[in-house]
Amino acid sequence: MYPILFSVFGFKIHTYGVLMALSFILGIKLSMVYGKKVGIEEEKILDLGLLTLISVIVGGKILLFVIDFKYYINYPGEILTLVFRLGGVFYGGLIFAVLIDIWYLKKHRLDPWFVGDALAPYIAFGHGIGRLGCFSAGCCYGKPTNMPWGITFTNEYSHDMFGVPLHIPIHPTQLYSSIMLFTIFTILIFLRKRKRFDGQIFWSYILLYGCGRYIIENFRGDPRGSIWNYLSTSQFISIIMAIFAIGMLIYLFRRNLINKK
Repeated sequence: MYPILFSVFGFKIHTYGVLMALSFILGIKLSMVYGKKVGIEEEKILDLGLLTLISVIVGGKILLFVIDFKYYINYPGEILTLVFRLGGVFYGGLIFAVLIDIWYLKKHRLDPWFVGDALAPYIAFGHGIGRLGCFSAGCCYGKPTNMPWGITFTNEYSHDMFGVPLHIPIHPTQLYSSIMLFTIFTILIFLRKRKRFDGQIFWSYILLYGCGRYIIENFRGDPRGSIWNYLSTSQFISIIMAIFAIGMLIYLFRRNLINKK
């Protein structure tokens, strides 16, 4: 674990930030290459990517604020720290970004589901790289484990920043997530070659991620809020997103059949 990649004149360059930047650059580049093949302007994809990046950051921090609402009400001075701290809640970023992106695509008369299908695999790929950044930082850590693949963190900086337990084996939930996302990327590329209707790939991504995230949440050890003292906030959102994705897949499949008649 190397939370600090290097320092320049006393300014710390975080590995998390570098990997997040790399995930964005690769995701956008791959999206532009494929988008060009299916007739989507590179400029539109670049604009969409920048808009998505901003939306993900803002949405992620909004949901983090909501989850820890009581804490920030009691310590309002920490709100400024929230704005500048690393990370956020992915689901908050995803939901906010999808809403903003749909608005942008509608404004430019682009089919959201067609574009979503083109870009979804690369969102998963970039997200997978981003989770490696989480691993390097020590955030999104797992529960203690006796499994042989348990990871022991020792960096005091990561402990101070994110509270990751030190000197005990814990589940490498960041790596679980990364492996899951790279697997989803592979599945989506396979499905895209056999696509039957627009929206199939994007909503398959939402469904697969929701199911995978629900499972991985069982091994997470960091505080993430709870619903009814049973589900984590992300598990609750995963269930809602998965159900909604199934509904959208059925709706778009049926609509496609009707349009073909």
